[in-house]
Amino acid sequence: MIHIIRTAEHPKEELMQRFDLSEEQANYILDTRLRQLARLEEMKIRGEQDELTKEKTDLEATLASERRMKTLVRKELEATAKEFGDDRRSPLVERAEAQAFSETELLPSEPVTVVLSEKGWIRSAKGHEIDPAALSYKAGDKFALLARGKSQQTALLLDSTGRSYGIPAHSLPSARGQGEPVTSRLNPPSGATFAGLLMGDDTQQVLLATDAGYGFIATLGDMQSKNRAGKALLNVPEGGRVLSPGLIRDAGNTQLVAVTNDGRMLVFPVTELPVLAKGKGNKIIGIQSSRLQTREEYMIAVVPMGTGQTVKIWAGKRFLQMRLKDMEHYLGERGRRGHKLPRGFQKVDAVEVLD
Repeated sequence: MIHIIRTAEHPKEELMQRFDLSEEQANYILDTRLRQLARLEEMKIRGEQDELTKEKTDLEATLASERRMKTLVRKELEATAKEFGDDRRSPLVERAEAQAFSETELLPSEPVTVVLSEKGWIRSAKGHEIDPAALSYKAGDKFALLARGKSQQTALLLDSTGRSYGIPAHSLPSARGQGEPVTSRLNPPSGATFAGLLMGDDTQQVLLATDAGYGFIATLGDMQSKNRAGKALLNVPEGGRVLSPGLIRDAGNTQLVAVTNDGRMLVFPVTELPVLAKGKGNKIIGIQSSRLQTREEYMIAVVPMGTGQTVKIWAGKRFLQMRLKDMEHYLGERGRRGHKLPRGFQKVDAVEVLD
């Protein structure tokens, strides 16, 4: 308006046209001093400046405070949801952090059987219907251990010193040949032998124990190691021996059957043993320390027994088969001495579980 008054040749007509004013209104404006009009404009600008200054102060305070920032974002989201929101058509699901595919995840998942010989030669055969005794072995060698799993899984080994190792199953030589020495892949301690060979998912639980009568529950993930020297997993007392590990299918419905060489047996729920990543574990069956040190008495086996399974106890060429309902006499708390098996089965040679 000030600009028109100052520059227009006919300011009255232009004001009336530009601002839709009557002639009387235009005359009033033209009669008003320019200073007064400028003052009105100045007041408007200063008012706008005050508003902007206040907004700037609020913004700086919000940017400087994480709490105020979260409050602002929450309010804006709530306002937006209220104005535009409706019932969600897809659920919000929390997912694990994205990770790059590993080499094994890109491999086909095929059933395989990994076989280890007594002298430490290892190989892999397709399928689970493999008779390991029918395979060809080097002179003086024979079958020792096997594990059934998938081609993209890792073959996990447990040695006599309590160290565990991992070898990708897909990288093993075919069982059509005699395999390769496991020492070409691993560096176990001098004189160490292998007591266990396992395969499965990382969350699969496994029973680890020594013949001193101690053990614990771990997972196959705890046994994983990419080092050639493996990792320390199970503490083995001097003179002790690592027992064959056993997979636990359903901990809530599994009993542990512990048997000593002189025929004592104890049965208790597997849940009484601790779940550890490594260590010695807890006492499974009570053995007198003096008899243990002289090797007069030791735990010859401890096996997980699931619902519907049968335990077969060997004494020489004789064997005794027992279901859980036949074991009431041997049920007890972990760490107890257990009870003697029937006569003729008190010199136990081996224990196995049958489905």
